Amino acid sequence: MATDVAVLKHGEVAEKVMNQSNGHGCCKSGPGYATPLDAMSGPKETLLYVTALYSGTGKEKPDYLATVDVDPNSPTYSEVIHRLPVPYLGDELHHSGWNSCSSCHGNPSADRRYLILPSLVSGRIYVFDTKTNSRSPSLHKVVEPEDIISKTGLAYPHTTHCLASGDIMISCLGDKDGNASGNGFLLLDSEFNVKGRWEKPGHSPLFGYDYWYQPRHKTMISTSWGAPAAFTKGFNLQDVSDGFYGRHLHVYSWPEGELRQTLDLGQSGLIPLEIRFLHDPSKDTGFVGCALSSNMVRFFKTDDGSWSHEVAISVEPLKVQNWILPEMPGLITDFLISLDDRFLYFVNWLHGDIRQYNIEDPKNPVLKGQVWVGGLLWKGSSIVAIAEDGNTWQSEVPEVQGNKLRGGPQMIQLSLDGKRLYVTNSLFSAWDKQFYPELLQKGSHMLQIDVDTEHGGLKINPNFFVDFGAEPDGPSLAHEMRYPGGDCTSDIWI
Repeated sequence: MATDVAVLKHGEVAEKVMNQSNGHGCCKSGPGYATPLDAMSGPKETLLYVTALYSGTGKEKPDYLATVDVDPNSPTYSEVIHRLPVPYLGDELHHSGWNSCSSCHGNPSADRRYLILPSLVSGRIYVFDTKTNSRSPSLHKVVEPEDIISKTGLAYPHTTHCLASGDIMISCLGDKDGNASGNGFLLLDSEFNVKGRWEKPGHSPLFGYDYWYQPRHKTMISTSWGAPAAFTKGFNLQDVSDGFYGRHLHVYSWPEGELRQTLDLGQSGLIPLEIRFLHDPSKDTGFVGCALSSNMVRFFKTDDGSWSHEVAISVEPLKVQNWILPEMPGLITDFLISLDDRFLYFVNWLHGDIRQYNIEDPKNPVLKGQVWVGGLLWKGSSIVAIAEDGNTWQSEVPEVQGNKLRGGPQMIQLSLDGKRLYVTNSLFSAWDKQFYPELLQKGSHMLQIDVDTEHGGLKINPNFFVDFGAEPDGPSLAHEMRYPGGDCTSDIWI
């Protein structure tokens, strides 16, 4: 027998006992896969849902959910085959998550049907039905920001994860006025009604952003972007010094919602964004990408049950000319871990490269692959890097299907088998406008990187290029990607 823990308001726990067979739920008809390794043998992806937006671009058009055909045997391969606009302007669709995932695999009544898209700026949460017609999703429900604010005080919703209880938990980055002090975690029930906050009163983090939970270790850890009042206006380095950006990890008891420990990452961990535990639910370690410091920090459980951290990978800033600062950080804005926990991939949004590391020994990652797909240092740019010997250099960025690559690599998504990595290049409209203004005029694009999982290595697929600059309503900004059947950044195993 095993205990399935349902998370209720303020971390109250309701326990229901499920029969187990071979260590998994008695019924295999629930969503997702029994284990991460089982997921690697899942069907090859044919569709990707991509958040695309006009918010912040100057175009009076609504953001939309794009469906992209990624089946190489399809006549519409590498094309946007459906666009579902939302009914409001100015939302800034950002990240997305599912109503149900592999954490509910043993529950035959659970169904991965609804894709949940919080709007980072407006605070509105959209729920899309992807099962009635996976190639043509439809709008199922809208959770209005007024309802969320009146019941919880939360605004600026970001990361969505489903819980084994059937509830949905969404991190929120501040209050309605953009103060970080109002951040916390929103709970929706299975019908997408607002239930309240997840964390106990008085246990909100210093700043909000991403989170990941590991139930076997009774732990959830969240990260820190910054105060919405600061980052929504663009990036100002002075705001970091003035305390408007985070450098902490917040360790919570799971599922009770008590803040047990706060890890100060210091100068080596400025603006920690995406966080992932290893997929193996028995493991007590993971990584967080610290954007401004451009470090991958490993966190881990110690012998006394507390949590600690160390820098695992450092991307050195580049000395540059003709830029806003004398040194340019890589700016690690996204990363992920393959389902077998062998490889870690991350992007340097400003430098313009994607990296592959072997993490079979998590304490000692080994660089196995690197590819340049954009950045600020492309050959022909006014910005040049200065080598130690004083010579200047710029990166060679290839064209794909005759298209000059724009911006830098930002969001990534990996195929279940780990052999294909998809890449978009928009971070957040205000920051796109500041660092890559060309994106607002010419739009985003989406690439596919072929991955060598035997020897290591990354290579651009020349047959795949989705140009969001050629959209019917004009160039749009493409951000996060999701497979209909789940992926390595949406699903958590318990």
